[in-house]
Amino acid sequence: MYANETSKDVVHIAKQAMSVAISKLNDVIILDTAGRLHIDEELMEELKNVKAGVKPHEILLVVDSMTGQDAVNVASAFNENLGIDGIVLTKLDGDTRGGAALSVKKITGRPIKYAATGEKLSDIEVFHPERMAGRILGMGDVLSIIEKAEESFDLQEAEKLEKQLRKKEFDLDDYLTQLRQVKKMGSFSSILKMMPGMANIKDLKVDDKEFIRIEAIICSMTKEERKKPQILNASRRIRIAKGSRNNSTKNKSIHENI
Repeated sequence: MYANETSKDVVHIAKQAMSVAISKLNDVIILDTAGRLHIDEELMEELKNVKAGVKPHEILLVVDSMTGQDAVNVASAFNENLGIDGIVLTKLDGDTRGGAALSVKKITGRPIKYAATGEKLSDIEVFHPERMAGRILGMGDVLSIIEKAEESFDLQEAEKLEKQLRKKEFDLDDYLTQLRQVKKMGSFSSILKMMPGMANIKDLKVDDKEFIRIEAIICSMTKEERKKPQILNASRRIRIAKGSRNNSTKNKSIHENI
């Protein structure tokens, strides 16, 4: 990442950033410009100057899928003035199903190359039209769930879990392991929305903080208690409750900083 706080000339900053990147032998250079929800003539002129100054190989427009018609207007104006090469659709983890995708593609004639379902780099994925069509129609996106699971789940842990389930030996330690692996896939709300039929359920909301509390409770138990939860009595529950309060605060802090 390169930042220049001494100059306000965006073209100069962009050229300088490219020089620094080239000197460091970077293979890819990404110039991230200021975002706008509406058409700004001053900004557009600024972007034209940047394009003429650095001659980028590709121009991608980032579109907020929750802005609806405004997204279409912005995409159309940017394409007319700059000639965009592709689109990145963001906030697909929100309440929208991504209907703006169809309109933006139709108006600009440019492909949607990437889709984002969160704020992390791992939440950016290659755009698949057929999967987006499934989401819009409320049919879910099973293939994306499978891909996320393959990336997040440990194969050895999965095989171990299968053996334990067959032997009916599944305990709270195993549950905790699975819970942590599922969390790597993203928010539970976004996962549920990709399941067939779930998008049609109104007011579908899952509080991810509840899973942090569950994790805190299990972490406050002894190994014996996790293996045999039936031994829990009043005094053990009080001790776990006190411990889970501290663990919940710690886990929440870690979760928010990730």
